[in-house]
Amino acid sequence: MLKKILSISGRPGLYKLVSYGKNMLLVEGLTDAHRFPVHSRERVMSLGDISIFTSTEDTPLAQVLENAAKKFDNKAVDAKEYSSPDKLHEFMGSVLENWDQDRVHNSDIKKIINWYNILMNAGITDFATKEEEPQSEEPSEENKD
Repeated sequence: MLKKILSISGRPGLYKLVSYGKNMLLVEGLTDAHRFPVHSRERVMSLGDISIFTSTEDTPLAQVLENAAKKFDNKAVDAKEYSSPDKLHEFMGSVLENWDQDRVHNSDIKKIINWYNILMNAGITDFATKEEEPQSEEPSEENKD
């Protein structure tokens, strides 16, 4: 699911990929449903491709968001509550135990909280990355004559 949710550098919020064409993407804002083209020269990042630094190996953002959803019962978080560095570190420690405090900055944690809230308000609560099963060419047993 997160593969089609995009962050665009220089634009606030998150966007859903609607379509793509030659040298551009058509996206729709998750908060306002406004559609517009994004050209290839703009920096676009899929949330499914983002991972968080930990002391052992990187953890996908999807896992962090899923941990936050479990902790907060799929409800948005009051971002004002997490304005101090200590509170930001407390939040991050509660959703990802072994996060790397040297490489994950306060601005990154604020962005994670903001993205989590946008996704919750848009009704997106399924963060797991599921691989699509290939469809077989053979008919099933019920459909055979």
